[in-house]
This record gives sequence, C-alpha cells and structure tokens, in this order.
Amino acid sequence: MSSPRRRIETDVMKMLMSDYEVTLVNDNMHPLSEAVDKSFTHGIRQEFYVRFKGPEETPFQGGLWKVHVELPDQYPYKSPSIGFVNRIFHPNIDELSGSVCLDVINQTWSPMFDMINIFEVFLPQLLRYPNPTDPLNGEAAALLMREPKSYDAKVKEYVAKYASKEAADEAGAESDDDDDMSSVGSFGDDEDEEPAGQMEEV
Repeated sequence: MSSPRRRIETDVMKMLMSDYEVTLVNDNMHPLSEAVDKSFTHGIRQEFYVRFKGPEETPFQGGLWKVHVELPDQYPYKSPSIGFVNRIFHPNIDELSGSVCLDVINQTWSPMFDMINIFEVFLPQLLRYPNPTDPLNGEAAALLMREPKSYDAKVKEYVAKYASKEAADEAGAESDDDDDMSSVGSFGDDEDEEPAGQMEEV
C-alpha cells in the first residue's frame, strides 16, 4: 500500500516548499528530505507544525497560530488531525486542547484535497464562517449567536493575548518535554505496572 505513503510524502514536501513555516516532528538531526524518508521507513507517525495567520477582514486578522497536524496512515482517504497549539476563541475549536471539530473536517474533507488546501482554504473558511450549531466551545457558540459584536471583541482579545508571534513561538514549548515523556511511556504493553505515586510498603 505505497500509494498513501507516496501521497503523504508528496503533500509534506509541498508544505515544506510552500511559503508556510513548517516544522517536522522527529527531524532534529536530519535534513528535511531525510527526515521525511526516515519517518516513513521507521513507521513514525507523520506529524508537523505549521504557522498559520488569521484571515484578513476577520476578527482573527493579525493573529499567528502554531497548528499541529498529524496525518493518519490512511491519508488522504482519512482526514488529517488538526489542532491549534496556542489558544483561540472559536465555536468549532476546543479552547483548551485546540482540537478542530472532527465533524467539520470530515464533512468537508476529500482525498482530492492536499495539505495546502487545509491552510489556504479550509482553516480560513472555518474562521470566517464558524458553525455555532455544532460547537466544541459552547461559550463561543452562544456568544456568536446572541451577541456577535461581543464575540468579535472576545476573539480579538484572544488574538492579542494568545496569538502574537511570541505566543506562537512559546506555544507547546512547555509541553514538548511532557509529550516526549508520554510517548516513551506508551511503548510498553506492561499492564502490571503500578500507578505513578504509589510506593511499595517496606
């Protein structure tokens, strides 16, 4: 099944060659193309971060977000997982985890799309035209439906507070070490381990 693998390689390389700032996960000591090759040959899940600017003429304008993208093995037949690392106030994006509503992605996703479409069409459209009837953030959805001007003001407040270049640079930095630790811990299938924090009696 080399077709999905080839498609992933092609789409990731297109992103790397685009105007977007892309950071591959697990590429610390390898040139970009070697990192992509190594990810596939060793079965490492393909994930990366992309810097995304808020669309103009929206309350998100001027914001800069670090967006985490993870491509499933079945990509492009299965949609990518997308999440905002620094906070954003939007009905279809979970405020704490940054996850984008799967229903929204799956309803619009097609294998004809590539990663460039996500950042040039899908995310800008999502921010321009939120769907408050299928919310991940109930507060944002309610505010948008009841008081659109207050919603816009809250979005702008979040942009100023959480979506600056500095905030995007720092986003996820404190959790990177935790992510590495949790991924190391997930390799074992040993169910006999005691929960953390418990000690044997002496």
